[in-house]
Amino acid sequence: MQVSVTQQAFVLNQALTLCRATPSIRHPVWASVNERQYKSMPTHGIGRWRHLLPKEAPKKKKDKHQMKQIIAATDTAYGTLNVKVSGYDMTVVEHYSQYIHNLCNWLGIKVAESYALPTKSTEVMLMQEQGTKMYVDAILKTHERVVQLSSLNAALCPVFMDVLLKNQPEGVQLSVKEV
Repeated sequence: MQVSVTQQAFVLNQALTLCRATPSIRHPVWASVNERQYKSMPTHGIGRWRHLLPKEAPKKKKDKHQMKQIIAATDTAYGTLNVKVSGYDMTVVEHYSQYIHNLCNWLGIKVAESYALPTKSTEVMLMQEQGTKMYVDAILKTHERVVQLSSLNAALCPVFMDVLLKNQPEGVQLSVKEV
């Protein structure tokens, strides 16, 4: 069977044109390359992850804040004491109040509560020598922390206060008041 070169070229040319032609009926796999048909289809829960989280109890409505009971002083123990630490450097105040809390835990003194009070800002104003206009020279921020102690032993109190005063950093004010 002899086929001429021209006939071979003709058959090859027809085969190439058929391959380049786009099919009239599209297969779903071919369609997904250019078109997103899945966009309107339901997902049936694919990609859900909330069921993997632990179930949380429903949140209850908060009642009014109940005041904590203040312990009265006895002959051998003080009642509720507020140890108030204040200063201009927040990190020093925070670390010193943390030191007081750790010292109380180490000595066996019960810490009822430990909290921060809102920061107070004070503006320092200066007046020019020749004039009446005042301008702000500095803004001082006072940071305060409170460690509330309950039933501090009267025999332990002098030792506790001595340790607090010996380790008090510079620029930090300390006040202890009985509530």
